[in-house]
Amino acid sequence: MIEHHPVSFIALLAAMTVTVYLTRISGYWLIGRVTIGPRLRRMLDALPGAIIASTIAPILVQGGLRAVLAMGAAAGVMLLLRNDFAAILAGVAVAAGAFALGL
Repeated sequence: MIEHHPVSFIALLAAMTVTVYLTRISGYWLIGRVTIGPRLRRMLDALPGAIIASTIAPILVQGGLRAVLAMGAAAGVMLLLRNDFAAILAGVAVAAGAFALGL
């Protein structure tokens, strides 16, 4: 339906852009008015890891053995080399190899 109305698509895209911008800027505004104590600091420091874990968990649950092997390879390479690109490359290579082996 939207492909027949390019103006509707542009309006929808503009509305989504404004919404994302407002949510981001309101977060900065809100955190600027909050006193950051030690407890809140610990929570904010742990937040990136929690976001990564919540992204990876469904992949591991639904992906089966192939996903677990790929994620393990990526994590192992990341711990050894501390290189994001090498970790992604290892994960993709292990996933491709597992797929080729029928896992």
